[in-house]
Amino acid sequence: QVQLVDSGGGLVQAGGSLRLSCAASGRTFSSYVMAWFRQAPGKEREFVARITGGFSAFYADSVKGRFTISRDNAKNTVYLQMNSLKPDDTAVYYCAARVPTSVDWAYWGQGTQVTVSS
Repeated sequence: QVQLVDSGGGLVQAGGSLRLSCAASGRTFSSYVMAWFRQAPGKEREFVARITGGFSAFYADSVKGRFTISRDNAKNTVYLQMNSLKPDDTAVYYCAARVPTSVDWAYWGQGTQVTVSS
């Protein structure tokens, strides 16, 4: 079992930055694929970025070049550094985890609100 706790959201002006954190429990954190998703009001949840245990990262086109996902396996934590924020980035951001052999994001954080004002 993996438990995820998201934090770091807040209110920021357009063009600003925020760093989200996701603290994970469990002894096998380093083997999990970790990701960030987001859900804006009235919209479906969408993929933002993911990082493998081998630190390979992949991003949605909408955030490429502005967001950076990283992980610290010693701290069981994954981060999302968000720069050049836009009002369209306003959403609840969720951390998620899956085992490498599955496509199912089996574990989810509780979400953290990011609001970008224009």
